[in-house]
Amino acid sequence: MKFFIDTANLDQIREAQDLGILDGVTTNPSLMAKEGIKGDENILNHYKTICKIVDGDVSAEVIATDYDGMIKEGEELAALHEQIVVKVPVTKNGIKAIKYLSGKDIRTNCTLIFSQGQALLAAKAGATYVSPFIGRLDDTSTDGVDLIYKIVDMFNNYGIETQVLAASIRHTMHIIQCADAGADVATCPLNAILGLLNHPLTDKGLEQFMADYNKLNS
Repeated sequence: MKFFIDTANLDQIREAQDLGILDGVTTNPSLMAKEGIKGDENILNHYKTICKIVDGDVSAEVIATDYDGMIKEGEELAALHEQIVVKVPVTKNGIKAIKYLSGKDIRTNCTLIFSQGQALLAAKAGATYVSPFIGRLDDTSTDGVDLIYKIVDMFNNYGIETQVLAASIRHTMHIIQCADAGADVATCPLNAILGLLNHPLTDKGLEQFMADYNKLNS
């Protein structure tokens, strides 16, 4: 499973990249706003900076909701850097835009997916990635990880090459559950990724190793 970091924070992206396990980045307008990045030019320059930090795919989201606007923004984003994947919402216009962009060999990430049907339509349109939002489903008393299982099974049944990118991950256990479900990618906050390192027996074992070493050298 590939690891993407879900942020626009450059320090966090660098920290994840330095770990040596980062495969890409996902962003959205909310994450940009959280970092105080405003204005079209500043946002585009921020995407370029992210592409310089990481080696893998960087999802950059269109703001337009109309078909022509999505196409215009999608082509502009794709032209920024070869690592850019155009992020498009799963709406009627979004599906049409994905079909157009994929026909131009522009890679896409279909976002805000909450059902198998939405994932299937996005895949049929040629999306490179589909992004089911598991945390937001959990918030509505629906099992978000179960949707990952179902989409992975559906894609496997038909040999669909679109990658399942588990999004809206809230904690470390979500990552493990998505790996069990067969997700191709998990996009996560940095703290959820770092949480995979934590185990009390590791801490206890290291403490014992150091104590024994100090006895040998006292």
